[in-house]
This record gives sequence, C-alpha cells and structure tokens, in this order.
Amino acid sequence: MASLLDFNTNLSQITGETTLLYKDIARNVEKTKRIKIIDFGIGQPDIVTFKRIRDAAKEALDQGFTFYTSAFGIEELREKIAQYLNTRYGIDVKKDEVIITPGAKPALFLSFILYINPGDEILLPDPSFYSYAEVVKLLGGKPVYTNLKWSREEGFFIDVDDLQSKISSKTKMIVFNNPHNPTGTLFSPNDVKKVIDIARENKIILLSDEIYDNFVYEGKMKSTLEDADWRDYLIYVNGFSKTFSMTGWRLGYIVARRDVIQKMGVLAANIYTAPTSFVQKAALKAFDTFDEVNEMVKLFKRRRDVMYNELSKIKGIQVSKPNGAFYMFPNVREILDVSKLDVKSLAIKLIEEKGVVTIPGEVFPLNIGKDFIRLSFAVNEEVIREGVQKIKEFVEEMMKP
Repeated sequence: MASLLDFNTNLSQITGETTLLYKDIARNVEKTKRIKIIDFGIGQPDIVTFKRIRDAAKEALDQGFTFYTSAFGIEELREKIAQYLNTRYGIDVKKDEVIITPGAKPALFLSFILYINPGDEILLPDPSFYSYAEVVKLLGGKPVYTNLKWSREEGFFIDVDDLQSKISSKTKMIVFNNPHNPTGTLFSPNDVKKVIDIARENKIILLSDEIYDNFVYEGKMKSTLEDADWRDYLIYVNGFSKTFSMTGWRLGYIVARRDVIQKMGVLAANIYTAPTSFVQKAALKAFDTFDEVNEMVKLFKRRRDVMYNELSKIKGIQVSKPNGAFYMFPNVREILDVSKLDVKSLAIKLIEEKGVVTIPGEVFPLNIGKDFIRLSFAVNEEVIREGVQKIKEFVEEMMKP
C-alpha cells in the first residue's frame, strides 16, 4: 500500500530554498508594512524581448506553426546554433550535435539524468547555482564541493589544487559555470584550460554551463568548446534566456557528440515530447538581434559600474568588480560579526527594515557563500542608487557601537 505522502526518498535531501523565497518575504513586507520594495534578487534581464523576436513568434503562430516538433528541435534552429558557435569560436559543431530544450534547466536535468547513478560524485564549485546540487541529490548522486578562492583585489578564481584533491574513484562529472553565477566572475582562459585538462586527464565528464556567455565586460570569454578534443568529455549547455532576454520563452540547448545527443533525444521524448514549436521559430530570428544584445550589454556594464562604485563606499562591505554575468557578490563578514547574525537572517532583516531584496550567499552552497550576499544589477540605475543607499543606511545602523 502507498500513501500520497510516500514521496521519493531522495526528495528529503532537497531544500527547496531558492531565490524565490526572498521574493515571497518581500511581497509580504510590501503588503503588510507598505514598504517600497527594491529587488536586487532578480536573475533575469529587465529588457523586454527584442521586437524582431516577438514578431517572429507572432508570424509563426499566424502561420499555424503550433504542432509538435522533433524531440531534438527543428532542423533550422539546430543548424543555426551550430553555425553561430562555429563562427564565434572557430570550431566545427555539426547540426546533429545539438539538441533544443525547453530552457537551460531542462538541459541541465537531461545532462545529469543521462549520467548519474546512485552514489556517483559530482564536483560542484562552492559557491554555485543552487539547482546543480538539488538535481544531483534527487538522482541519488553526491555533490562534492570544490572551493573558489576570493580576494577583494582579484575576485573569485579556481583553486586548482582543491579541485584536483576532490577527485576520487567515484567522481563522474565536473560542473563548470562561466561566466559564473552567483559571483559574476569571468574565469580566465588559463583557468578554463586547467579545468579542461583535469577533466580530460582524469577521464571525467565536464558539464559546462555557459548561459551568461554574452555578458562579458572585460577580458576574453574562452569557451570549453574551443578545445579540439571536446567531443571526448564535454556536455555544453546554453540557452536564449539571458543573451536575448527570453527568460519566459523557455528555450535552451545542449551540444555534445552525436551519440550522446541521440540518447538525450530519447530522454526528451519521454519527459517533455518536444520544445515549444513557435518559440523555436522566434529563436531563429534572435541571431539577427546582436546589435540589440550589444546595446543591452553596454547598458548592464554602466549599471555594474554604478553598483560597484556605490557599494564600495559602504564601510563593512568588501566588493570586487565582476567582469561577467549581471551579479555582484560582496563580502559582508564584518557586518555579520558585529551584528551576530548569519547571512540569511541579515538578508531577511534587510527586506523587513528597508525593503531591499538581496540573496544570501548560503543559497549557493556550501560554505563560502555564508560570508556573501548576491545582488543583481539587472535593474535601472536610479533603482540601483536608491537601493544601495538603503543598504548603506541599514549597514550604518547595524554597525553602530
């Protein structure tokens, strides 16, 4: 006999505490205290999807393109993605090495479910995007965390020795995210090469999430796809949500060797049948909008500079200037020590007293995030200035003797 409450036992390991929790707290504060909410927790561009993309979706609908497509996605879009990557990185991805997914999260899920057996160890950076660990645990795998080092001058960088030391006979996969959420780090080409070398030499799968690859403000974006031997070890994940401000459209993709993509197609057909038809047609037009993309990135760079400059003025906060994505990850350890709060309590108190939403770094497991909060600068400059001023007032009140 079974009860409706006899859930999969692996669910007990999943926290469910995502960035959405803090938005819920903010809604309640706004409703009950009538405090204006400034949301630095948002993980999406605030720019409406570009007109040419919206028009292409309307045209596809008007033409009746509303039926199932292949589980792999439409041929034209797979070809377009391959062409784009080949032109950008000087590589040779083939159409049949691409599968379209309903968002980058399902792409990650397909990648994990294809490989993880109970007991397999998956190496994750600490800190990292929370969903990686949650899906690993759901599938019976074990997250093993590798430290990112931090200094105020250099920001975050890979601790290669720590990464190497965490490899065991049970290690199945390394997860790599560049540019990085939550820190905003664009890892150097040298760091990228070191991660590739470790995966290849130890015969470990490398899952590379490069969803923020067009949000680069300084430095060079080196893709894992640029390695000549990528087909031997790489699962590459990307999508349309960030680059083209298409978060609500839910469209991502995976690049891997052909026989891996074939297996993913079988999984996809059984899980969600196919990606949404007319959204794929709209995505074809997205590749014609890089003028708009570049303007958006310039805008975000200005916003980054405003947030960095304003946060740098606050005593008790140490902040490094991120060179990728649209997040800032300041160190607030001094404030925590004085206030005797943990970072989650600090973030909640900031919402309740000032109406400013940040995400406590402990959401991005395991330990390093406990000294940090994440702020998104995907909001306009006036809001950034107002919100950081409220943070300054809050910190000054907390730091009073």
